[in-house]
Amino acid sequence: MSIPYLDDLVVDGERVLVRADLNVPLVDGTVGDAFRIEASVPTIQELRRRGASVIVATHLGRPDGFDPALSTKPVAERLGELGGFPVVHAPAVIGEPVEAAIDAAGPDAVVVLENTRFEPGETTNDPFVADGLARLATYFVNDAFGAAHRAHASTEGVTRHFRQAVAGLLMERELNYLGDALANPTRPFAAILGGAKISGKIDVIKNLIDKVDLLLIGGGMTFTFAKAMGYPVGNSLVEDEKVELARELTVTLKNSRTELVFPVDTIVAPEISETASTSVVGIDKMLRKDVKTIVKYIFSSLLIISNPSSTCFFFSLTYGSRSFNILLTSFDSTT
Repeated sequence: MSIPYLDDLVVDGERVLVRADLNVPLVDGTVGDAFRIEASVPTIQELRRRGASVIVATHLGRPDGFDPALSTKPVAERLGELGGFPVVHAPAVIGEPVEAAIDAAGPDAVVVLENTRFEPGETTNDPFVADGLARLATYFVNDAFGAAHRAHASTEGVTRHFRQAVAGLLMERELNYLGDALANPTRPFAAILGGAKISGKIDVIKNLIDKVDLLLIGGGMTFTFAKAMGYPVGNSLVEDEKVELARELTVTLKNSRTELVFPVDTIVAPEISETASTSVVGIDKMLRKDVKTIVKYIFSSLLIISNPSSTCFFFSLTYGSRSFNILLTSFDSTT
């Protein structure tokens, strides 16, 4: 099935809902790293150039209901600074107050909705939320490559309510790049997968088996694999219903050409907060791969695809992820 892109969309002064991935770290109420916001600007600018009124939807973190600390207001402000266009922040995700804010903003302003995950039905793909989002615009553009694998109301359910839904410029670039990389990879070929849950990465992992030479697993889903192998995980995030699947994947990978690598150690804390006391503990030797060996593999790889660990934005808890990402930027290989 061919994917429709922005060039396939004819816009003439109508409203377009853009699902972006502006899930950025916030530090003291301001954006700490604006890379994802910068990456979303070209699609918004192109739509505005064509005369569209743009409405932007994004999630931010993993709130359990409304959480003012995870409001998208700072994100909206930074988007306006980077894009050089007027931005209005809506007070909610769906409903009459949002529709009123869009009407009041006028056709020239970009309207950024409140955090989509403030809506309880977002992550369950509730048709009510999808319908509420669809009421805001005539067309839909998905530019959230990092969230496109999730069947949420703002990514999947909403598309059923539009007569035309297309991929944005960022999505098009990433799909083309990833497609070429998987079809004709230069070797050695390494893949790095992070994130909180294995459930969102099952198909990705299965598709990478025998395609990549090295598969590095990090982030919260490490502990689901660890429990599957019989090791203690304390109160770490574990998907108990996926433990057996993790065990099966481990066996499959062991019998494939793909070498599976886990972290050598992990940062632990009594709670997830910026002020939590932390310590570094080693993961059981059965899971360990000497860090020098990991670095050697990565440096020898000519092609690297990465979906890194980024769920936690607290500085004290992300030393490993930050260090690894800095390391990746120093490579001569394609990343």
